[in-house]
Amino acid sequence: MTLFCRRNLAVMLVSIWGLSACTQSDTESHIRAQAIDVRVEEAVNYMYQEYPSARSLATKASGILVMPLISEAGLGIGGAFGRGALLVDGETVDYYALSRASVGFQLGAQQYSHALFFLTQEALDDFRAADGWALGGDLEYTIIDEAGVLAAETTTSLSSVVALVFAQAGLRFGASIEGAKYTRIMP
Repeated sequence: MTLFCRRNLAVMLVSIWGLSACTQSDTESHIRAQAIDVRVEEAVNYMYQEYPSARSLATKASGILVMPLISEAGLGIGGAFGRGALLVDGETVDYYALSRASVGFQLGAQQYSHALFFLTQEALDDFRAADGWALGGDLEYTIIDEAGVLAAETTTSLSSVVALVFAQAGLRFGASIEGAKYTRIMP
């Protein structure tokens, strides 16, 4: 084989490998997106079953970020991670990852779900436009983890974002300083 033929063959093989890698990552990305969508749908169904007033809050919201599974652990230094989807009119428009770090007196591990209800279009637009959005740093919000409080909050909320924490499992206690960041991802 001449040098020219070897180069052409090498370029052709690298091109084919590159195209197959792109196809594979698109397929893997699609599978990850489907997995997130299934978990989000299950979490939303559970939330509506356990907190019926969440449905009326959802009808008022411009969008809902649903994080179906957040895993959190800490022993002095802690962290949490989860993935979810932003729903607008019941359809997924973006995928997000949550990462949280904390430091202080803390011990334990837990898993939970949460949903952020964006009650104004401005709050939703700000969230979507941000490179990364820190809960509590960028917007005022209200955290709710009891059904009775949720029912009252749906009619009296002055916050532009309401967070509902549900499906908690595990035990974690302590006092710490923490920060959370939501970042748009490609699943």
